[in-house]
Amino acid sequence: MRTYSIEQFNKEYPSDGVCLDELFQNRYGQVKTCPKCGVMDTKFYRVKARKCYACMYCGFQLHPTSGTIFHKSETAMTKWFFAVYLFSNSKNGVSAKELERHLGVTYKTAWRMAKQIRLLIEQNQDLLSGTIEADETYYGGKHIRAAARSSKTPVLGLVERKGRAKAVVSHTASRKTAQNFTDSNVDVNSTIYSNESPIYHHVSRKRSHESINHAKREYARVRVSTNTIEGFWSQLKRSLDGTYHSVSPKYLQSYVNEFVHSYNYRSVPIYPLMVATAARPVR
Repeated sequence: MRTYSIEQFNKEYPSDGVCLDELFQNRYGQVKTCPKCGVMDTKFYRVKARKCYACMYCGFQLHPTSGTIFHKSETAMTKWFFAVYLFSNSKNGVSAKELERHLGVTYKTAWRMAKQIRLLIEQNQDLLSGTIEADETYYGGKHIRAAARSSKTPVLGLVERKGRAKAVVSHTASRKTAQNFTDSNVDVNSTIYSNESPIYHHVSRKRSHESINHAKREYARVRVSTNTIEGFWSQLKRSLDGTYHSVSPKYLQSYVNEFVHSYNYRSVPIYPLMVATAARPVR
């Protein structure tokens, strides 16, 4: 089951202290020996009025928020955790204005929180396999005519049938970029379906490849189609336009990562996974 209800959230994270304890357990729960005094089976106790934990023997302190998205933030931990909850449960994304309204913080704080939370969401290096649909889309720029496409930002995508997705923002949509993207993310024993775009002509050199011709109004031929990835693009674009209205090329990849992550974990509760990830230092 994908859902993680607000009732569950309020029950499990009622205070800043509980949120900090969760962060500490995810980051330092396996630490049984004090790094300073070397005493084994020591325990760390939370220091009152501070976001740190001290060794019961020597007082050495561990800071679970250090280097994480919460680093040096004065915002309450419950607000941070609720912001993560909103991201994990939203199908169409969460804007900074929405965070501002829900959390009662300034727009500047909400924008920074959203930016930090997106740092948690990265696409893994696992290869896609089986039947893969490949396609490209374009975001932003002018919408006057097809010739204006050069001002748009290309996004290349791959989706497993009934599986995972991967997408990357690119400077160009060319045969080279499509081939490199496919080689880096698709198992060689996979079958790739695409449209008739010339950027996919080299894909068949290493993998089984079939295409359909949209120019001739061909949208499916037995099993060959790109309907799955086109559905993914549709959800992505509706969310970008409807929730965020406009995203610059500089930050577009982080938004694409957000929707790929949501798509890949659509069948399980995402929130516990994101809370565990939030305990790791960000780059």
